Parts: sequence; structure tokens; C-alpha cells
Amino acid sequence: MKKLLLVLILFSSCNFFTKNQNTNNSILPGRLGSPNMILKDDPRVLPQIVRALTPFGMDGAAPPSPVLIDAPIKERLDFMTATEPVFEQFSEALYSDISEAEGIERTTYSLIGEDNNEIKLYVHKPTNIISEIPGILHIHGGGMAILKGENINYKTWRDDLASKGLVVVGVEFRNAAGELGNYPFPAGLNDCSSALQWMYEKKAQLGISKIIISGESGGGNLSLATAIKAKKEDKLEQFDGVYAQCPYISNDYEKKNYDLPSLIENDTYFLNVQMMSVMASVYDGKESTNPLAWPLYAKKEDLEGLPPHVISVNELDPLRDEGLMYYKNLLNAGVNAKSRIVNGTIHAGDVIFKKDIPEVYLATQTDIYNFANGL
Repeated sequence: MKKLLLVLILFSSCNFFTKNQNTNNSILPGRLGSPNMILKDDPRVLPQIVRALTPFGMDGAAPPSPVLIDAPIKERLDFMTATEPVFEQFSEALYSDISEAEGIERTTYSLIGEDNNEIKLYVHKPTNIISEIPGILHIHGGGMAILKGENINYKTWRDDLASKGLVVVGVEFRNAAGELGNYPFPAGLNDCSSALQWMYEKKAQLGISKIIISGESGGGNLSLATAIKAKKEDKLEQFDGVYAQCPYISNDYEKKNYDLPSLIENDTYFLNVQMMSVMASVYDGKESTNPLAWPLYAKKEDLEGLPPHVISVNELDPLRDEGLMYYKNLLNAGVNAKSRIVNGTIHAGDVIFKKDIPEVYLATQTDIYNFANGL
């Protein structure tokens, strides 16, 4: 808890932009139109999100990273490892008074992955299944570097999807840093691919009619990359669709890229782009454009023939535009794809704030359910 308090103090006291000095009448949104804009003063943000973040000092501007991308790898890894419990404690605080869903059967399995390592799987399914229903391979967020599938927010997300009438399998993949690190690319991707193989082989046992790969942020990256990897390995029969939320896929966080204006427009809104560059560097280097690590660099031939996709993004997320660009790349490759923008929300806001914006949380879960059942 001391670490959490220290970081929350950092959010408050090291805020670059402690006051909104929005004197620019530009029609451009966020920090594109007003470089000193902070989250709580952006007129687009849902007030419920601001109220939820205020007690943690996160309603302003996320502070700069104390460790930069050119620091020795050990310093970057140590920084990521120190950051992990802070995010976990933040989630625990948000979910501390949320009751566990009823009518859910929860089982833990383990398998040996393609790298000969043990992988833990968390299976959540409704207790009243009377016929086969769609299955979700859920891949959690954390920039492929931190966090765990066992965390309370991801457990709750799987429970709630199962409550809607889905079988949900969460994969505890190896991270690039943190408690489950240090395993850079392609370790985490290989674990997700192994989990997909297991789920496909166990469809009858699990009562699954079809498989959808889904996850948010780093899990959005791994969802898209798992699909591309399956295509490369002639395993497209293993899944029926992909639902990627706020995917972290460009590895373009060190420069002002006006092809991805949300990296500027929404920088420091909950996420600091500078910190995202450090996280990316521990996963697969500073300049990597490998499409299996960073799916935004997938070529048309990498995407052609993929099953249907949904790319869901958040309006006030620095990652918004890379997700939308990937959606356009899918369309150009002839993939059946749709996009959605969750207005007024920060990065993964429709996943994080179950208690504060329940209607938005429910809308995303319902969209995943409808997509799965509509395939």
C-alpha cells in the first residue's frame, strides 16, 4: 500500500499540467487543440470516470516516466516490476465492494505449451448450460509486460461474460516483466497460441460451439497477433472471430506521429505515452516492426482470409487511432470487420469502471456476446 500511496502522490505532485490553461480556441480535440489540457478538464470525458479517478490523484495528467527507453534493460525491467503492484492495488480498490457473480462454475487447468512451459488456464462457464455455447479465449491487458489473469478485475470480467452465456478461458501467459517475467516476445504470444490450441481440442468437453479470441490493451495486441500466428501456421480452423479492445499495437510511442494523432491528443490521459514506450521496449525492443509483436505492421497478405474482427477503442485513449488504423487495414485486406468507439472513456475505461459506468461496461460485454453469437 505504501507503493500505491507514493505513486498516487506522484500523480498529484509531479503533474506537468496542474491547471487547465486552455486559451486556444482551436477546434482540435484534447491536447492537439490545447497542449496544456488535462483529463478532468477535457469536455469529452464522462464525469463518472473523473470522480472515480480523483481519490487516486489520476484525474489530471499522468506523470513522466522516471525511467526512459535508453536506460539499461535491467532498470527498465525493475521499473515495470515496481509498477505492477501499483496497478493491481488500483484495481483491487475499484473492485473491493463488488460481489462475486453467482451461477458460475470456475475451474483451473494447466497445460504444457509449445515452449515446454506450464501454462495456467482459468475456465468460467454458466452452471445451467443446456447446449453448446460460444467460447471466449480471454487475454488480459498489461502491455504484454505486467499484470496477471488471476487479478480481481480480470476474474470479474470473465465471470460477467460467463453470466451472459459464454464459456470464458483466461490464459496466464508469461510477461516481459513483473512477477511472471522476464520473458520477452514471443513467449507470451506462444502461450496464447498454446491456449487456443488447447481450447480448440477441448471444445466438446467444454461445451463450446465456436471460439472468439478477445482481450484489451496488451491483450488486444495478443488477440490480434494470435490470429495472425494461427494463419501463418495454417490453423485458421481453430477460431471463428476476434474481438480486440483498445489494442496496443504500433510500437510508435517515441515520436510525434501525426498519422496516429491520438498519441498526442490524449497523451497523459491516464496513460503516459513515454511510459508506454518503455513498456514496449522490454517486450520486443525499441524499433521492432515485427507484425507478430506489433500487429499494426501486418501486411495485406498477413491479414487476408482472417475470420471476422471487431476493433473497439476508447475516445480519450492515446491508443485509439492505432486500433482504428488496424481496422482499416483489415478492411483493405477483405476481412469482415467493424469498429466501435466508446465515447467519453479513457484507455480500457469500459472494462475498468464496472461500478462507475455500469451501462458502458454492460454495453461492451453485450457487444462481445452478440458478436460471438452472430458468427
